[in-house]
Amino acid sequence: MIHNLEDFIRLDKLKNKNALYLEDKYMNELAIEITNLKKEKNAVILAHNYQIGDVQDVADFVGDSLGLSQQAAQTDASLIIFCGVHFMAETASIISPDKKVLIPDLQAGCSLADTINVEQLIEWKNDNPGAVVVSYVNTTAAVKAESDYCCTSSNAVKIIEAIPKDKKVLFLPDRFLGQYAKAMTGRNIEIWDGACHVHEKMGEVSFSDARLAHPNADFLIHPECGCSTACMLKSQVYSDCKNVKIFSTEGMINHVKKSDNKEFVVATEVGILHRLKKINSEAEFFAMSDKSVCEYMKMITLKNLYDSLLYEQYEVKVPEDIALRAKLPIDRMLSVF
Repeated sequence: MIHNLEDFIRLDKLKNKNALYLEDKYMNELAIEITNLKKEKNAVILAHNYQIGDVQDVADFVGDSLGLSQQAAQTDASLIIFCGVHFMAETASIISPDKKVLIPDLQAGCSLADTINVEQLIEWKNDNPGAVVVSYVNTTAAVKAESDYCCTSSNAVKIIEAIPKDKKVLFLPDRFLGQYAKAMTGRNIEIWDGACHVHEKMGEVSFSDARLAHPNADFLIHPECGCSTACMLKSQVYSDCKNVKIFSTEGMINHVKKSDNKEFVVATEVGILHRLKKINSEAEFFAMSDKSVCEYMKMITLKNLYDSLLYEQYEVKVPEDIALRAKLPIDRMLSVF
């Protein structure tokens, strides 16, 4: 019987503790079922670095979008479950046309990929005859099919440097990555005005305040971030940008693996912190902004991953004619290295 406020508080805490226990038990059982189903159906589970921790923990591979598709292609799995966003599942379908590719939630889109469609790209190309189109992998299959090269955030500069210097480059869709590539290469590049809605907001975060709070930290900044261009350019000449590292998500992972530093401030979607902490449990990781959360990435849960496996829903299949044309700029990119 509840006699006073202290009894009420104690009972409330007990209820919460029981609720957390039941939730943990449910999630553990769900993870076991997913593992069993995966074996039964000869499936491979891919999880992007921005996925929730529970999903990353049951995945066979965790990484960036292109790398995950390449890893899946090398397996003998007949079924790919891509825990990411829609264009990533499309890329897996392009690279592995003989495998069935599923995404647990069809609504998991990408604000960056949505900033340009194939009709807009065709019009842009018509306005710039002879230009070479370089598309970031964060684009739809249809846009890739109209491109000359694809690139990732880690190799954009190298791809542009491989293009003859007398050629004008149309770079899409991320303007921050494009601005960096233009500055680093000095090339004639026209840049599409697109951005990731999560990374773009990073430009509103006070970099100086973060440096004051973490003076000894390595700052790991994704090139899609709104704060990236200024830091990337300033780091060439200004000491206030020391310890600033511009990395793709996998670049961040590799840096943390090799670094002796024990403090890192990370400027990208917060989902990557889960993987970073698993890699180096002795280090401290801080998000540049706790608000850097992609609601599309967070649409995928253990429950809809389980349902996707169980019912083999929802398939992402790129039509063959588009897939063949979209694979060409990816292959060109890979041939540069």
